[in-house]
Amino acid sequence: MMMEPAEFYANPETMETNVYQVTEDLSKDEIFQKALIEFRAYRDMLVENGVIVTTAYGYKGCPDMIFPNWVSTHEGGRMVIYPMLNDNRRAERDPAVIDFLKKAYPQIIDMTAYEQEGKFLEARGSIVSDRVNKIGYAALSARTNEELARKWAQEMGYEIEVFDTLSHTGKPVYHTDLVMYVGSTMAAVCAPAIVEKDRARILDRLSATHEVMELSMEQLTSFCGNALEVRGAGDEKMLAMSSAAHAALSEDQKEFLSKHFAKLLHSPLPTLEKYGGGSARCTLLELY
Repeated sequence: MMMEPAEFYANPETMETNVYQVTEDLSKDEIFQKALIEFRAYRDMLVENGVIVTTAYGYKGCPDMIFPNWVSTHEGGRMVIYPMLNDNRRAERDPAVIDFLKKAYPQIIDMTAYEQEGKFLEARGSIVSDRVNKIGYAALSARTNEELARKWAQEMGYEIEVFDTLSHTGKPVYHTDLVMYVGSTMAAVCAPAIVEKDRARILDRLSATHEVMELSMEQLTSFCGNALEVRGAGDEKMLAMSSAAHAALSEDQKEFLSKHFAKLLHSPLPTLEKYGGGSARCTLLELY
């Protein structure tokens, strides 16, 4: 599922924790029109490659609605609704979308009450899942609470690995899905962004189940860690990313990825990346 936005601009509420956003140097309408063109081209590219995409529509007052971090779906008809740090991100929890998803995912785990305790967990942005081996990876930040990550793992029947990160600014990386992604047979991770006390443990855990590709800090800022394995016609495995991320990969890394994926799908998302601080993976809500 993808959420087509009704507006898009640099969300002032999220800037304190999202160091990848920049302040606006264009009008809100100019930014929105550019973002809408990018969103539709990316979605259409996925569809043209056989990915089944359901489009929902956002509403005004929620500039980050294009990044659906408030919900996740899971096998067995389960859906989790998450506690969000920022007020205008809490408003993204559209009752109409929830009712639509309930038809396929009637078992709802609602964690939103933790907002009253100042504890937050933002869906697959906070927890990157190895669904094959049922292991979750969570980079702790203002948006990812360790207690809630462990509660989520217990509820979902997962093991959980939590760790700390430092971005190029010295602040934690706001979401785990910028640092790493985990496919069915390979994983990519920006090891230098993980603090030294946790780095070897996370790399060892990943390499025990997957072939691991390491990313540099420069590649992190190009959103190379914000990718997602998707399936096309005939269950063909492909990797979706932005064109900036694809351009930042070395030839050796592209060759490595070609062993695991039939195609590397990429589309230009410069407006989403510049003003939203998010990229290709952030826009995708997997429906299982």
